Amino acid sequence: MTTVLLVDDERLIQRSLEKTLLRAGFDVLTASDCKGGSEVFAQNANVVNIAVLDLNMPSFDGTPKTGAGFDLLDDLKKKKADLPVIILTAYDEVSRAKDAVSHGASAFFVKGREQGLVELIQKILNEK
Repeated sequence: MTTVLLVDDERLIQRSLEKTLLRAGFDVLTASDCKGGSEVFAQNANVVNIAVLDLNMPSFDGTPKTGAGFDLLDDLKKKKADLPVIILTAYDEVSRAKDAVSHGASAFFVKGREQGLVELIQKILNEK
């Protein structure tokens, strides 16, 4: 069974993505900020196969931060260097896509096409 760590502070988006991933046959662990995502990962590091992180969400100190997803990405990579990570954003910004990959993300995904996310996760895991 493939387990996805999904971290997004927008409840409706998180629930929608979680439902899509569950229907696609994934186990899903969720959190709504960097601190929660890091804690959930620490408790489940041995079963998490891939992480999907929102780019902009509350940081480790609980305050909203642009690019907080990169902080969580760095944190997760320290715990499990080969963990594939997808950065989610609502904005289709080429510079952000480059930032995500330079930070060690496997890919960058613009919210709104849930089925495309399922395909991207499958593609990344098949390449591992």
